[in-house]
Amino acid sequence: MEVLAILIPVSLFLGLLGLGAFLWTLRKGMYDDPEGDSQRILDPRYDDKPKPVPPEDDPR
Repeated sequence: MEVLAILIPVSLFLGLLGLGAFLWTLRKGMYDDPEGDSQRILDPRYDDKPKPVPPEDDPR
């Protein structure tokens, strides 16, 4: 039971540290990119089909 006296404050500290990091990223605007999202969805480079492997790079 003595270990709980250590684990509870440590877990609260780590949780608050993670919350602080998340709030910091929100304040810095790291999740705001509506223009980039609208361009990426139309870009053919990000297609659902993978590119074919050229024969010289084939490991078989």
